[in-house]
Amino acid sequence: MGKDVIIACDFPSAERTFEFLDLFKEEKPFVKIGMELFYAAGPDIVRQIKARGHKIFLDLKLHDIPNTVKRAMAVLSNLDADIVNLHALGTKAMMTAALEGVTRPDGTRPLVIAVTQLTSTDQQTMEADQLIEKPMADVVMHYARNARDAGLDGVVCSPLEAAGVHAACGKDFLTVTPGVRFADGDVGDQKRVMTPAQAKEIGSDYIVVGRPITAAADPVEAYRRCVREFVD
Repeated sequence: MGKDVIIACDFPSAERTFEFLDLFKEEKPFVKIGMELFYAAGPDIVRQIKARGHKIFLDLKLHDIPNTVKRAMAVLSNLDADIVNLHALGTKAMMTAALEGVTRPDGTRPLVIAVTQLTSTDQQTMEADQLIEKPMADVVMHYARNARDAGLDGVVCSPLEAAGVHAACGKDFLTVTPGVRFADGDVGDQKRVMTPAQAKEIGSDYIVVGRPITAAADPVEAYRRCVREFVD
């Protein structure tokens, strides 16, 4: 997979999601299905969107004891998503178990990536709420190395940290970066953000873009703008 823009389809229903996807007459964007839509519409929403020709990042952020995550990943593997994820904080043992669970009998599997620190978390919040006093960059790199050592394909991180992750884990270790906003846009509840052009410059492999596209007056043009700034 090369660089791509992933649209966060954070909608409350399948109906609303398909209304949005129907706007795209020429493109078949890579889409992210998160907790809201998955819990509202159920696993079949993944199959339906996949059948329309879209690649899918299934963003459920698993985090539990290794055996539970392994069994859950075995179930999710049947949905044929292209990327699935979990929390790196769940330990290397959990990530290794996840890989075992998600790998099908024929050896195929989706890409598996780990969330480092959420882009809504900043240094102050991390210290106050998680009692982690190391610098944010050090924490993210530690989680990224753990994910790499467990055999995962990459991490979810802020675009601010993508270059450091590649330096620590190699250029082929994927960085999937939310927290992307247009230069003239609202940052919303994200605290560690970059523009699509900046994310391209520092080496993000995928950017995940939600409201700047889904809430735009012209979502298709907003998507195309992201592609122009990040991919082209």
